[in-house]
Amino acid sequence: MKVLLNYLKEYLYSVDKRMLLVCSMLAATGIFLNYHFDLNRRIISSEGALPFVWWFLIFSIAFVLPYVIFSLLNNNTLFTKRVFLLFVLLAPAIFAWKMCFKADFHFSSTGELNAFYNQVFYWPFKLIVVLLSLLALWKIEGSSAPFYGTSTNGFKWAPYMGLLCLMIPLIAAASTQPDFLAVYPKLKYLHNGHQAASNIGISAIAYELSYGSDFLTIELFFRGFLVLAFARFAGGASILPMAVFYCTIHFGKPLAECISSYFGGIILGVITYNTRSIWGGLIVHLGIAWLMELGGYLGNMYY
Repeated sequence: MKVLLNYLKEYLYSVDKRMLLVCSMLAATGIFLNYHFDLNRRIISSEGALPFVWWFLIFSIAFVLPYVIFSLLNNNTLFTKRVFLLFVLLAPAIFAWKMCFKADFHFSSTGELNAFYNQVFYWPFKLIVVLLSLLALWKIEGSSAPFYGTSTNGFKWAPYMGLLCLMIPLIAAASTQPDFLAVYPKLKYLHNGHQAASNIGISAIAYELSYGSDFLTIELFFRGFLVLAFARFAGGASILPMAVFYCTIHFGKPLAECISSYFGGIILGVITYNTRSIWGGLIVHLGIAWLMELGGYLGNMYY
């Protein structure tokens, strides 16, 4: 735990305060506009290619604009580098696809079961597509480093379990709030298909494991790719653009969760940047996600 705190102290001491201010204001502006104008709902309800276009635009503003400002403030030539330009434009496109893709496969003749199996298939399928996309970019990059933070050499899990334990009281408090209980547990959205499955216990486990796979996608993309791949070009400055981008994917979540995602993104980014590993962030992120599922389940029972 002490090592993780030292990482954060060093980052706060060394971070470009101008970029911290710019990115914090950009995240705050995005949050205000989303919750004031209900942007997330409007995008989801739009048809055809519009959701992809809107998400690509939002993600580009959140991610590319900070790099434009960084380049101007530091008089560097980031945008003249072909690999950087390719990566910075493809990153919003890859995640815009992830946000828009809808699974509609026919696994069962029963409507409820088909919806359930599609949802269980949905997150692992996205993981595979994002993983293959990042593998292709890693090959293009030609890096000798392990694939975007996936090495386990020297990894120690104990500090992250301690950090996760600190989150338990906060999640317990959140589990009493109506806006939190309106969203969690995610499993309740597939109640009919879940109940129709032959074994409710196994189907619940299958759903939660599938849901958990999405956090591997997120850690690999945001911390592994957006931090470690871009650190080659911008060093530790890659953390803040990632955090703003990360905040925007929480626009459909409760307001407090969206705000905290910006700061959480910075913390996880700092850890990944210093350890060159995504596994610590995955332990914390996935642990919090499953604790929120548990908190939502218990909270809906008693409140």
